[in-house]
Parts: sequence; structure tokens; C-alpha cells
Amino acid sequence: MKKIVMILLATVMGLTLAACADNTELTENNGNIGSSQNAEDKSSAPSEAGNESEQPSKTPELNTDDTASEPEDSKILVAYFSATNNTEGVAQKLADGLGADIYEITPEQPYTDEDLDYGNSGSRSSVEMNDPSARPAISGSVENMEQYDVVFIGYPIWWGEAPRIMSTFIESYDFSGKTLVAFCTSASSGFGSSDSALRTATSGATWLDGHRFPADASADEILSWANELSIN
Repeated sequence: MKKIVMILLATVMGLTLAACADNTELTENNGNIGSSQNAEDKSSAPSEAGNESEQPSKTPELNTDDTASEPEDSKILVAYFSATNNTEGVAQKLADGLGADIYEITPEQPYTDEDLDYGNSGSRSSVEMNDPSARPAISGSVENMEQYDVVFIGYPIWWGEAPRIMSTFIESYDFSGKTLVAFCTSASSGFGSSDSALRTATSGATWLDGHRFPADASADEILSWANELSIN
């Protein structure tokens, strides 16, 4: 009987030891699988430090804007006196075509038809033109004249000259370093030396050749002349 009991105990102990051995192997295998998966996950995860080191360094972009090196267009003013609106039409077409600012030289005392009676030696215009020192007063002024590089100066021809009010205008500003261009309107008289008194009254300015236009001059005719000056 004791032998039988001993045999049974030995059998049970053998089975128990075998089961423990299997559990230990499974536990070790499971641990190895987990370690392998963790290693793969870590190798495939993005590395911020690695990505930053692999990105190429940024180089400053070159300025390809050609306009930066091109000179700016000249700032232009068209200033004019027009007693009968003939010069005004030419001045407006010139300013529109050049994209220029425009300024009307307005006398404090407007000229009446009687003032403009050239056949009357006692009319206002006749008296002024017979007196080289006459300087009719101007109402208003050009703001920031210093900003302009080029000034076109328009007027009607009176007795072959620019009206005296144009001398008032010229003597009111410093045109040093500027380019000045005169233009006039008349029924028949040419430009001649109508701007000579204006040239004499300025210093340090560059004068270009002026031009005479009929009152009905076209925009194309006016701008063709202006473009030939190559002022920009």
C-alpha cells in the first residue's frame, strides 16, 4: 500500500513540475515579444531633433524686383496762366498726358475784357506790358514746390512776351536744381524769346526749349512735343 501511495505522489509531483516549466517558458517568450515590439515602435517614431538636423538651412531669397534699382520718374508740375482759357486747354491736356499735377496762376484782380483790350494803350494789360517792372499779384501759391523736379510754365503771348504775372510767379519760388520748360498759346505769334525774362529771373535751373501751340492743339501733338524732351 505504501508503495502505491509513493508512486502516486511521485506522479503528481512530476506533473506539477512539468506544468511550472511550461508556464515559465511562456512567460519568458511573452516578455521577449513585448521587447521586440517596443524596439520597432521606437525606431519608427519621428525624432524632432533628427528632423531639425536633416532639414536644409534656409538661405536668404535674392531680391528679383528690378524696379528697386530703377530711378523713379520725375515729379512734374504744370503751372499756367490763362486769361481767356486758351492756355488752360493746352495745360490740361499736357498734365493729363504726363500724369502731372496742375496749378492755375490766378491773379488777385481778374482780367476783364476791357483789361485785355490790346488796342487801347490805356488798358490794364497794355500798361503792364509797357512796364517791365510790373508784377501783378497772384492769389494763392503752389504748396511744396520743392517736391517737383520738372515744372512746365504755360501762358498766352502778350506783345511777343510772357505776361508780367508770369514774372511774379517765377520770382516767388526757388527753382534751383529743377528743369523748367515754357509753352505758350497764340493765334499767330511764334514762341520766339517770350521766356527770356523768365529765364533771367531764375538761377540754378535748367531751361529746355519751349514751344508755341494753337488753342486747339490736340493731345497727341502736345504729348509728342513733351515726350521728345526726355524729362523722365
